Amino acid sequence: MRILALLNRDGGTLKTTDLDWLSTLIKDEFSVHGHDISIEICSGKEIVDAIQSAANREGLDILLVGGGDGTVSAAAAALFKRETALAILPAGTMNLFARTLQIPLGLEAAVKALAGGTITPVDVGTVNGKPFIHQFATGLHARMVRFREKIAYGSRIGKMWATTRAIGLAFKRLPKVELVINVDGRAERMQCSAIAISNNLYGPRHLPYADNPKGGELGVYICTERRLSRVAKLTLDIFTGSWRQNPDLIVKSARKVDLAHRGKPRSNRAVRDGELEVLDDLSQVELHPLALNVLVPAEASYLDQAVEASGAASESVSG
Repeated sequence: MRILALLNRDGGTLKTTDLDWLSTLIKDEFSVHGHDISIEICSGKEIVDAIQSAANREGLDILLVGGGDGTVSAAAAALFKRETALAILPAGTMNLFARTLQIPLGLEAAVKALAGGTITPVDVGTVNGKPFIHQFATGLHARMVRFREKIAYGSRIGKMWATTRAIGLAFKRLPKVELVINVDGRAERMQCSAIAISNNLYGPRHLPYADNPKGGELGVYICTERRLSRVAKLTLDIFTGSWRQNPDLIVKSARKVDLAHRGKPRSNRAVRDGELEVLDDLSQVELHPLALNVLVPAEASYLDQAVEASGAASESVSG
């Protein structure tokens, strides 16, 4: 297999990692498994252009990206519905998609697991044609991200502290989002403080990420409650994985969701994979089954999940 590794030296834990050591580790482990791998180190400003360039290369089998969640999301979007597979070296704060794919969170363990891994197709969501691998949201989540963007931080710990502060600021006044939501053809007008749509349903008893990346359904999570204490309890339940028992959260599954919104302002009122965006008058969210090829550990538990009639199948890359 021909593999290109792009390492974002400004992304997540790579800021404080010896990149010479990491590069040597990657070359050694992937070479042992018979792969032809090259490594490029980019700045945060260069990484998106480098990803786009790599996605258009002829003969590239796997693009391995190392960086934060933003780097991973950009790479997934570039490889959406392409033959080239995405491999993730988790170096972000939450690493939620890496967790879904069951990639070890330690850099050394992740490299070893991926070097002997397997290529398999997984689901991707889109909102108005733009891919997301984790979540699209509006309301409280967008407000928290807006506050976090105003707080300076220079490390993974700093980002976690900034997020904690942002949550506190966002809870001083809960948002009220008025919209019409259409879930698989069933429309309903509502006011909510938060709504999120995930690429496959979140699993229980852990951080909000999907357990099965081949699940074939969007998760829809709606909070209409506006009492601060109740919303705070729900937020805690989401981060601890006990949201299924919370009566203030409406949970649905779907293949397609439309959100019609007429409120003002719209700038930075939506979040796609952690990045702020304009909340369009109409957000059309769809699931695309098995639309992204990924390199994952050979022992990942979801590999034996049934695939769609497209005939897609897992392919071993070891040896």
